[in-house]
Order: sequence, then structure tokens, then C-alpha cells
Amino acid sequence: MNVNDLFSLKGKVAIVTGGSIGLGAQMSFGLAEAGANVVVAARKVERCIELCKQIEAQTGVRALPVACDTSKAEDCQNLIDATVKELGTVDILVNNAGITWGANAINYPMDKWQQIMNVNLTGVFQLSAMAARIMKEKGGGKIINISSTTGFGGTYPEVQNAVAYNTSKGAVITLTKDLAVKWARYNIHVNGIAPGPFITHMTEKHFAGIGKDQIKKANPMGRFGSEWDLKGAAVFLASAASDFITGVTIPVDGGSNAIC
Repeated sequence: MNVNDLFSLKGKVAIVTGGSIGLGAQMSFGLAEAGANVVVAARKVERCIELCKQIEAQTGVRALPVACDTSKAEDCQNLIDATVKELGTVDILVNNAGITWGANAINYPMDKWQQIMNVNLTGVFQLSAMAARIMKEKGGGKIINISSTTGFGGTYPEVQNAVAYNTSKGAVITLTKDLAVKWARYNIHVNGIAPGPFITHMTEKHFAGIGKDQIKKANPMGRFGSEWDLKGAAVFLASAASDFITGVTIPVDGGSNAIC
């Protein structure tokens, strides 16, 4: 197969949760630029509508906005149903929706812990299972779970005091491996991306609080991720170029995870 064909997503249908802003918007655009019709899902549907207009105008593919809170099973099922109804199938699912809450681990509020697990972990699993039922019937598909470099280990509280977020992202890495093993027989590839550090609506205040220069010094490449640095990894894992890869979480972090 020609390398251009390997990376092409022409005619594919991709869902991106948390897809309206930040890293989700970047990946939504990347998949669309590779030829996929994109479903942009998020809790605030107004943002999804606006991004879909931009995607359609700039890429020529179809872009469908859908309101979805991934912690709610009924919202997840509606997202799958709307995608199949409007675009015919589900070829690619990017589980990007996520939330965080910073607090001392000794006195961490349990309601926030549960809320984060519901979105960052349970939501990823229940939506993946719903999509996998469609993918199994059609002969395969690609699921991409967005974790974080914080999911690979602990962080000093001065750097990131968000134990529930870190734990949920570590669990996503293990979930990715387990689903990859269980669903490989259906030709469903399950992989992950661990971004970091990127400046987004969720991290901007955090990075400002501890100092952007400090974060850069901890990164071998000495910079933050750009507005295009996730596109390549997302397209690679969504395309035929990754057909012999499953169960892997790729750090896109400027080398941070390579430090001993």
C-alpha cells in the first residue's frame, strides 16, 4: 500500500469527545484534514457547532456537532446513535473528554474524586464498549484513548497536586492495554496518546501558577506542545499506518517521559 494511502482517512467516520476546544479541537481538525468525517462531541454544544462550521469550511468534510456528557450512559448512547444515523457508522473513536481538580491528597474531596473517575475512566470505557459493538459488526475500527504523562507515575504536589486526575489517566493506560488484548480478535485496535505538557484551557492557570519556565526546563525539548503536535499521532493511530499496533500509549511530550 502506498504510504499516502496508509495515512489517508478519506471516507472514515471519527468521533472526538471533548472535541470542541483545546487538544480535542486540534485532533478533530487533524482527522478532518486527513479526510475523515468528524463528530465533535462535548458538553457545551455551542462550541461544537462553531468548530464544526470551521472544519467544514476549511476541509470540505462533514462535521457533526453532538452534545455529550461522557459520564452519562444515555448521552454516550445518543452520541453513537446520532453518528450512525447521520454518517452511517463509527470507524474511529477518540476518547479525549476529561476533567481535573487540584487538592491536597490527604484531604481530597471524595465527590470530586468520583466525578473525575466518572468522566475520565468510566466514560472512556462505556463509550468504547458502545463503539466496539458497531466496529465488531463492521469488521474493525480504531479507538484512541487520551491519557497523560502524569498517568505513568506520581507527581510532586508542587508540580501537579491532582491525585484523582493522575490516577484516572494511569487507569486509562491499563484499560487501553486490556481492551486491546480482548478486542484484537475483532480487528479493533485500541491505543493511546499521553500528551504533556500542552497549554490548554485546563492547564493554563496551573502552568501559570508554578511557572512556565520551570515546566520548560523539565522538558528535554524545552517547549510546550504546539497547536499541531497531536495531529500526527492521532492520524497515525486512526489510520491503516498503525494496523499492526495495539495496546500502546504513545507519549507526545517533548521527551519528558524519557527522563530517569
